[in-house]
Amino acid sequence: MGCDSEHIVLPKEVTNVGMLLDWLSTMDQRFNSAFEYIDVVLVSVNLHYADRDYPVQDADEVILSPPIAGG
Repeated sequence: MGCDSEHIVLPKEVTNVGMLLDWLSTMDQRFNSAFEYIDVVLVSVNLHYADRDYPVQDADEVILSPPIAGG
């Protein structure tokens, strides 16, 4: 969020989407605004929608999609 893509090496203790989101929200100030409404951000792992319990590994592609408003 805020960039097209970024390669991040996960710490070994990050094993699921919830842990990833928590870790990202504390690792860098530029993520602060992206995580302000994290409960409505859609997460996909390797092109599959994922909830907070979904497992993640270093080689996974994780996509964070902010909500889109229309009218």
